[in-house]
Amino acid sequence: MAVAAKKTHLTGLPRRLVQEEICTEEIVQQAIAAAKKEKVTLVTHLIDNRLADAQDVAQAASHEFGVPTLNLEALAIDIEVCKLVNQDLLTKHKVLPLVKRGKRIFIAVSDPTNLHALDEIRFQTALSVEAVVVEQDKLDDAIGKAMEAMDTSMDAYDDDDFDLENLEISAAEDFQPDEVSSADIDDAPVVRFVNKILLDAIRKGASDVHFEPFEKFFRVRVRQDGVLREVAKPPVALAGKVCARLKVMSRLDIAERRVPQDGRIKMRISKNRSIDFRMNTCPTLFGEKVVLRILDPASAQMGIENLGYEDFQRKLYEDQLARPYGMILVTGPTGSGKTVSLYTGLNILNSIDRNISTAEDPVEINMPGVNQVNVNYKVGLNFATAMRAFLRQDPDVIMVGEIRDLETADVAIKAAQTGHLVLSTLHTNDAPNTLTRMVDMGVKPYAIASSISLIIAQRLARRLCNECKEARDIPPEALLKEGFTREDIKRGFTIYGPVGCARCVAGYKGRTGIYQVMPVTHEIGQIILQGGNATQVAEQATLEGVWDLRRSALEKAKQGITGLEEINRITID
Repeated sequence: MAVAAKKTHLTGLPRRLVQEEICTEEIVQQAIAAAKKEKVTLVTHLIDNRLADAQDVAQAASHEFGVPTLNLEALAIDIEVCKLVNQDLLTKHKVLPLVKRGKRIFIAVSDPTNLHALDEIRFQTALSVEAVVVEQDKLDDAIGKAMEAMDTSMDAYDDDDFDLENLEISAAEDFQPDEVSSADIDDAPVVRFVNKILLDAIRKGASDVHFEPFEKFFRVRVRQDGVLREVAKPPVALAGKVCARLKVMSRLDIAERRVPQDGRIKMRISKNRSIDFRMNTCPTLFGEKVVLRILDPASAQMGIENLGYEDFQRKLYEDQLARPYGMILVTGPTGSGKTVSLYTGLNILNSIDRNISTAEDPVEINMPGVNQVNVNYKVGLNFATAMRAFLRQDPDVIMVGEIRDLETADVAIKAAQTGHLVLSTLHTNDAPNTLTRMVDMGVKPYAIASSISLIIAQRLARRLCNECKEARDIPPEALLKEGFTREDIKRGFTIYGPVGCARCVAGYKGRTGIYQVMPVTHEIGQIILQGGNATQVAEQATLEGVWDLRRSALEKAKQGITGLEEINRITID
């Protein structure tokens, strides 16, 4: 083979491929000619046409050029590093940025001879480029995943990427258009202003947008990481036009200003991603206040490992989800992430062999494969009615948006007792209070003890920004007052606090969950049957190793995820 290679004057990678008998001389010669004609690399042509094994070609390229190889499947894609390189270059040259170390960036390539690609990346990023050889087929898959992830990240977009006056916007299908007048053609500046506010809110990861008219001013606030912040103060004369524009977007009655109205808006921001807004108007003294809840379907795909559960808490939740029957309740105030926790559980359960139905007010996240029902009190479709219908349709899993009354609680408990897994929410301060709340609601203690299997109480805490957080020197006496134990202090840990930088908001970026995960054991069931109170349930739960919300929050502070200021804001010492 080596003689044949010399005879045909092959050099570099083609010669190596022939020498190592990965390809025949004839195939290599034909591939070189075809690759030039197709304007692709030799490696791309060989792999795309299945003329050689991707792993063999990668090893040959590594040996020939002394470039290290890497198994892409063993490395998580860093989207922030990918964003350093123009997306056009990634698809044009089939390369993928992997890691940035100081002034060097490591690029995955299948063909190290593609010097033009490396030069373009070097010029665009002003970084020193190091090549790493990977298998072509795995590289194609990784590039596809990276492009999709960047496409679903609003950070990748600038305002110039959008025609703010002509974004693809529609009302949700379940909201029918009312008769509207010529007011549905708003001024272009108002259209542009509203679209920019909504896009900025998505980009910032906000959960709600508030448009608030007052006598002397009109302001726009967004709730980012659980805290409201003012983002705009347009002229008060625009309040009516902005409200009318939002009503048109959600197909509400623009002439009705006396009563609250509910609607939905769908905004398509890319070919792969659309965002829903749940909208509510409320008449106030000086006009209608409009609040939009941002509903991002991607939040249900986060994965349970990203929600902030401690390992043992996560296992308790997953074990209960694996059971064929019983009830899992998630409790906490509005905005504490209950819906995301429930949908994460549904996402785990969502498989072809399960019949899953949900009743919600309203449906917040669309999940393909799950039968979702919007309750409609005007026609008599409430939670209990929907659940009774589910029970006649051979369900495996039922999710109820909220248990608000005895009727809903009774139907949910009977479903859990008759071989169904039921998930729902309740508004209580912690897990022990959930049990006594259901007793107060009128549910029989024996029904509670026999049906409820797990209660999760939760809060959302702001994460400290990893770029700017700083260590705090706190005396041991102060740490003891906060709730840390002497054993914790002896082992040693560092408490961090917020600073603030260009990459965060007041020292915080993102949020994490704080959880109390309490299984309803036989002993806790006995306390309920004997008429015990929440304090007795809490004491028994502590004996069984259940962490309350405060202890879970302190653990997040010990881990450097959040600070003492934040856990004192959301939990009680």
